[in-house]
Parts: sequence; structure tokens; C-alpha cells
Amino acid sequence: MSPREVLEKHTSRELTEWLAYLQLEPQGEERADLRAGIIASTIANVNRKKGTRAFRPDEFMPKFDRQEQDIEQQKAAAEALILAFGGKKGKM
Repeated sequence: MSPREVLEKHTSRELTEWLAYLQLEPQGEERADLRAGIIASTIANVNRKKGTRAFRPDEFMPKFDRQEQDIEQQKAAAEALILAFGGKKGKM
């Protein structure tokens, strides 16, 4: 269905209700990213060293609306991946 057809067949109220629902319950690719993040964080968490912080699913989900990362943010992200895969802190 095209956007024009949607607007012809649905009221503003219906569309607003759908928008509110979709913000509460992710659908489509966003939902798939969440499922993948849950799996990735589970694998990372069962392999992390005792006493280290647990990973969250959102740390493994793409963030398309983020601003560019500076070099320090890139280093921190790379270090988090190294730790997740059993590497040692500061070995970059």
C-alpha cells in the first residue's frame, strides 16, 4: 500500500495510535536488531571475565541516528569488542 493509499484509508487518529504502538513495540528491522542484540549480549556475557560489567543488548544494535564518533569514542567501542571476545584491556 502506498503512503497516499494509507492516508486515504485511515484517519489521523488511527495513524497516531499506530505510531504510539510502534514506539512501544518495535517492529520489522528494529525488532530484528533487538533480537540480534539480545543474542550477542548473551554470548558476550557468558564469556566475560568475572567482576566485569555486563553487556546490554543495545550495545550490539546499530544506531543509525548517531553523530560521527571522535577517535576516543572509536577506541572505546573497539576496546569493548576486544573485551567481549576475551581480549585484555589496553591491548590495542
